[in-house]
Amino acid sequence: MSFPAAAAERGETPAKADDLRAITATPADIAEGRRVSETCARCHGANGISATKGIPHIAGQRPAYLYNKLRAYQTGERSDPVMGGAVKFLSEDALVKVAAYYSSLEPAQPLPSATKVPPARPDPVAAGKAAAAACGGCHGEDGVSKTPGMPSLAGLDPKYFVVAMKGYADGHRKNDMMKSLATPLTDADLNNLALYYGLQKPRRAETPAAGDPAAGKKAAADCAGCHGEQGVSGNPANPSIAGQDAEYFVAALKAYKDGSRSEGTMKNAVAKLDETAMKNLAAFYAAQQPQPPKVARPLSTAAWVQRCDRCHGVSGNSTDPRTPALAAQRADYLDKVLHAYQSGARKDSVMAAMSSTLTDADIAGLAAYYARQRARAFVYVAVPCK
Repeated sequence: MSFPAAAAERGETPAKADDLRAITATPADIAEGRRVSETCARCHGANGISATKGIPHIAGQRPAYLYNKLRAYQTGERSDPVMGGAVKFLSEDALVKVAAYYSSLEPAQPLPSATKVPPARPDPVAAGKAAAAACGGCHGEDGVSKTPGMPSLAGLDPKYFVVAMKGYADGHRKNDMMKSLATPLTDADLNNLALYYGLQKPRRAETPAAGDPAAGKKAAADCAGCHGEQGVSGNPANPSIAGQDAEYFVAALKAYKDGSRSEGTMKNAVAKLDETAMKNLAAFYAAQQPQPPKVARPLSTAAWVQRCDRCHGVSGNSTDPRTPALAAQRADYLDKVLHAYQSGARKDSVMAAMSSTLTDADIAGLAAYYARQRARAFVYVAVPCK
């Protein structure tokens, strides 16, 4: 395993960060590491097995990983006032010995409470489809309107869909029927519906348009900045309007104009439009081909585990001394650090990218999975070069 700074302190040529040249830890080194780490037990528990919420087990953790992170706390690369203070005055040699001591210990094993497999999470797309059955009578079974005056929902960006539904619930959008339907929905219900409709293939509404598309095309130049060329928006805050039902489109513009829909930008945009101009715009956009938004189908916990295991080892038992083992780690700690990578509070480009699309439910599922896996210790043997 590689300890570049420690090698320099010992008078050796420093290794590169990814050079796994071995430094042998003797029984005396491990004993010294135990002595130096006595204060660590206050948080990380006797023998490196934590009994404190949010504090990780470090017994049996991979040695180069422990060393690298101790160094990161010491240099400030990883920020934590308690850990920074604990390692501030430790020499490189002491860091090596502390890492060697904890990596030599038997790892924690899952607590009985952690071994219980939680019930499978419902598929959000299936849940959204089930909820959408109540919407099909007006908005079409697959979210493509066949009823004049009713908007198509297929292919709407989920973020916009949620905002619009909350607008009906809180009164920013005036529609008594939609208010009664939207008000009882939980955030989970809204997200499931939004995801379902966002994944449906959009088509032009199967409804007539009364205006002049050619005249509408000229007026549409003022709309492209927010709603995109040809009515396909690239911003989740602004809906795509390509292929939308024309009668609904006109009704929405009138609502912005008379204030029954509250949105300053749209109110200004439609202030000078008369009904003929509105119908022309509606006819133009109704004739455009809608495009699906960039919406990814959520991964199951099992699918996320497959991705995590590529670096962290099968069932979280890392075989790379630089990569932490996750098996039998405290679930509350895993939950905390995944949120920290996601928010940027903990810096790592790979982990930031991996965690960026995780939902709270995904994180909880991963934490619970790894917490119930049996941890396995690894011994790293230095093989002489030929």
